[in-house]
Amino acid sequence: MKYSDFEYVLSSERMGRYLQACGGDSRKAMTLYRYNLQLSQEMFTVISCFEVALRNAIDRHMRPRFGNDWLRDSILPNGIFQTNVNFIGTTRIIEKAYQKLVQDHTYSHTQLLTAMEFGVWKYMFSTLQYRATGQSLLQVFPNKQRSTPQLQINQAYIYNELDKVNKLRNRIAHHETICFVPPTITPDTSYIINEYQKIQTLFMWMGIDSRALLYGLDHVQQVCAKINQL
Repeated sequence: MKYSDFEYVLSSERMGRYLQACGGDSRKAMTLYRYNLQLSQEMFTVISCFEVALRNAIDRHMRPRFGNDWLRDSILPNGIFQTNVNFIGTTRIIEKAYQKLVQDHTYSHTQLLTAMEFGVWKYMFSTLQYRATGQSLLQVFPNKQRSTPQLQINQAYIYNELDKVNKLRNRIAHHETICFVPPTITPDTSYIINEYQKIQTLFMWMGIDSRALLYGLDHVQQVCAKINQL
């Protein structure tokens, strides 16, 4: 495809920073755009597997404590997420998904789990929700690093790490560029490599062999190398 056609489809505003980053070389700009899409696909795959692993680990932890339908029960009267007005964002997400499943006659605990946004799992490590679920949810990271006087690996730390994953997930879902470090126009994969390594660490803390889990799926570092060489 000619660059003019490529730009017409994707917009000059979107392609402008790629063109500028490549010194006006339109062919390189198209290549960089495609590499950014590949990197987005690769990172979304890694994040998707992490999200599924995290929600399943949380579910396994919660069932013995709050019952097999704990997520639905959490929004019922006196449920764990009905005890504080600060939980309204979480309860609305769960209620909306639950009502739709009921209307469609497809409710099951598993279906409700899969309907949740990543943010639901992240906020379970926020201070108030962590307390509401018994202050034991860090057990889903049995291999986590021990805290030190300089660095507290507590529920707040996990929340902040999940927040970064959540933000990157949303950036990719909204087709934002991830091969630049805002607000620069210089191709730089350091941000992605850093987030990628943090996700690998979270997998390890959960006791999951991410290399085995992502075998044949994870090409993040290879795509980053292509971008760095362009």
